[in-house]
Amino acid sequence: MTKRRFTPAYPAELRDRGVRLCRENRADYTTDTAAYRAIAPKLGCSPDSLRVWCQQAERDAGQRAGLTSAESSSRIAESNK
Repeated sequence: MTKRRFTPAYPAELRDRGVRLCRENRADYTTDTAAYRAIAPKLGCSPDSLRVWCQQAERDAGQRAGLTSAESSSRIAESNK
């Protein structure tokens, strides 16, 4: 049996702050990955978590293809019925 990793639940305020910091400071870095790696430790999260939050914020704003948060949660609710 494999051990499951602990995935911390970050507050919405922290996720929003991380997305805002990435958007405001993206021009200071050569790539998105460099921005995530520099900003994530300041927030106390992993660069991958920050990347996922930023990509979801782009989907919610209509800047990236894919399901928005509302569409995703409604699909989950439908599948649980």
